[in-house]
Amino acid sequence: MPFEQQPRNKLLARGSSALSDMELLAVIFNTGTRKKNIKCLAGDLLKFLDRNNDIPTIKDILELPSIGKAKACSIAAMLEFGKRRYGAFSEQIKQPSDIFTLVRHYADRKQERFISLSLNGAHEVLAVRNVTIGLVNKTIVHPREVFADIIQDRAAAFCVAHNHPSGQLESSKEDDEITERLQSAARILGLHFVDHIIFSQSDWWSFRENGKIYDE
Repeated sequence: MPFEQQPRNKLLARGSSALSDMELLAVIFNTGTRKKNIKCLAGDLLKFLDRNNDIPTIKDILELPSIGKAKACSIAAMLEFGKRRYGAFSEQIKQPSDIFTLVRHYADRKQERFISLSLNGAHEVLAVRNVTIGLVNKTIVHPREVFADIIQDRAAAFCVAHNHPSGQLESSKEDDEITERLQSAARILGLHFVDHIIFSQSDWWSFRENGKIYDE
């Protein structure tokens, strides 16, 4: 890997926001192990964290291949500190770009992620969660999966987002159908459906801005 593209050097030169999730984990790991290089370790942990919305325990982390006690402790401490210091979201969703800012780090995944954002009455973010992880070019999601955590959060509003690994941003027939189902269910539940965006690493497409979500 070229010197300037190595995660630590990239971090020093361009700041933490320029790094992908995997690169950030590589910096935290610092070194690999005899059995796995640092890229493989970071990839394994990233897949594990993507599948679980809750912060894992030390026991959970130690079950991952090739991660010993020292690295597991570093990861657990990093996650807990982040939760304590920055766990309470205060961002307010005013426009689609605000949603994109919170989910864009998922854009480099090879499979679609369907993500929900629980909001309070002022449209401040209460939680951001992976709802489902799909195939290479599509994800299958049911409204009950989307609303389960939103209702538990006592949210007044919500947004959803999903990435298109292909880079194509316009909605598909399946995207339109799930958006309509979510909008119908939201009316019954008394929740404000703020927006649904499709995103890539550099751009996004909004259902509300394109007239596919509307308030009655």
